[in-house]
Amino acid sequence: MAGEVMLKGIQYLVDSTGKRTAVVISLEEWGKLWEDFYDVLVSEARKNEPVVEWETLKAEIAGKVASDDSV
Repeated sequence: MAGEVMLKGIQYLVDSTGKRTAVVISLEEWGKLWEDFYDVLVSEARKNEPVVEWETLKAEIAGKVASDDSV
């Protein structure tokens, strides 16, 4: 790990051989960047989900709202 740049608010967890296995990121220091990174992860995880057309979703939501009005 010689020659590596140390970043404030970043800690690595290592196994018994010294291999990095995880990272701890300070949300105080890197919170805004983490939000962007997380959004990309969620998007990637959902890329194979079926697509719902906007008009269909609006109609579905309106139907649920209408049925909830009777409470």
